[in-house]
Amino acid sequence: MASLNVGNLGEYLREQRRNAQLSLRQLADAAGVSNPYLSQIERGLRKPSAEVLQQVAKALRISAETLYVRAGILDERGREELETRAVILADPSINERQKSVLLQIYDSFRKENGFEPGPESGADARSQTGDTSGSGAGADGHPGAGSPGTAGGSDAGPASKPSSKPSH
Repeated sequence: MASLNVGNLGEYLREQRRNAQLSLRQLADAAGVSNPYLSQIERGLRKPSAEVLQQVAKALRISAETLYVRAGILDERGREELETRAVILADPSINERQKSVLLQIYDSFRKENGFEPGPESGADARSQTGDTSGSGAGADGHPGAGSPGTAGGSDAGPASKPSSKPSH
């Protein structure tokens, strides 16, 4: 069987599997695919679906978008944006609302610089983070402004009224 033109996907998968110190069988089990099928993917004999790549990426704890690009499913141009989004969404040190707000800010900067918002912006990003509170923007339209849990609460920022208590 001749090798398919799937870039260096197979080599990359093998390298990632070895870095994770997993055998072919262990990765196949973790990803929910057959051992022979995974072997054929690594050898460039099969082109996996996006779903299979997502399962393998999850098992390896790597970005599925990187695998999509290597398999020719996703265009290289959008890869950096998708990886940025993936890193934000995967960060365990910030909560879901903060992730949503951060993605909105990222989109606004990209738009300001002449780039269109990505496929996972806006409502899609909120649904991925589990944020069902709407836009994530405060009453003044700024992301997170006046939201509970932000630094200093609603008294933070230049719009807050000065305290009537004397300072010591």
